[in-house]
Amino acid sequence: MSATRYTYLGPEGTFTEAALRTLPEAATRELIPMVSVPAALDAVRHGDAAAALVPIENSVEGGVTATLDELASGEPLMIYREVVLPIAFALLVRPGTALTDIKTVTGHPVAQPQVRNWLRAHLPNALWESAASNADGARLVQEGRFDAAFAGEFAAATYGLQALVTEIHDAENAETRFVLVGRPARPAAPTGADKTSVVVWLGEDHPGALLELLQEFAVRGVNLMLIQSRPTGAGIGNYCFAVDAEGHISDRRVGEALMGLKRISPKVRFLGSYPRAGVTPQDVRPLRAGTSDGEFMDAADWLARSQDGRI
Repeated sequence: MSATRYTYLGPEGTFTEAALRTLPEAATRELIPMVSVPAALDAVRHGDAAAALVPIENSVEGGVTATLDELASGEPLMIYREVVLPIAFALLVRPGTALTDIKTVTGHPVAQPQVRNWLRAHLPNALWESAASNADGARLVQEGRFDAAFAGEFAAATYGLQALVTEIHDAENAETRFVLVGRPARPAAPTGADKTSVVVWLGEDHPGALLELLQEFAVRGVNLMLIQSRPTGAGIGNYCFAVDAEGHISDRRVGEALMGLKRISPKVRFLGSYPRAGVTPQDVRPLRAGTSDGEFMDAADWLARSQDGRI
């Protein structure tokens, strides 16, 4: 395995590359752009890279399905870090192109909902066609296959383009969350401001089946930060759920919730416990009464004493 190589959703000039370069270790790694999320993650699975950075959630569109599906299937991988990046688009064109010249535009599919209103107001007749990434859209503009692309302003220099309009976003404070993914290993020690990610498969379909899964978290005071259903591919009505929960697998409340899921779900895939981006322990809400590690330990001690007749 190449311990000095990181892959990311490319080509050069993507928001993913920008997010990756915010990590201190990126300065000492060889950063390799890949054509897709599966390609970036497969490089890790095959030992060609130590880790991959890929987008997993957007504040406008929700979960990035390509990443969620890839993490739920195939050889297991684990999340070790997350990066949250503010997102604003620029309209990149070949030098000399005016707004009235633009008939075709491109960008990543996740970008379109974030610029839909701007497009309707300024380029109502332009034809949209999706690209593999925003930077790949810029490359296609450079090659003359499209008139304009929505991408990060920083991609303009890479592809010899001009930022005709900047700071384009329909939603203020739009953000995308990226995750650094590697091969499974022991999670890092808890920081007090952590997140745990799992994929849970729904068992036999019956009224309250999803509620039963959610109750494993609720009764232990574990807050959920994301839950998104994804089809398993086994037929209509067969789903798994990507779940992000506050806390670390070593926290008693989180560990017991995961054990509860394992008891009632046909399959649970642990995706990692890792620090939350931009959050410190002081930012985390106080635990609900009865859900601290100490209170779980006291309850276990009481049970043991009761079983031994030491009441």
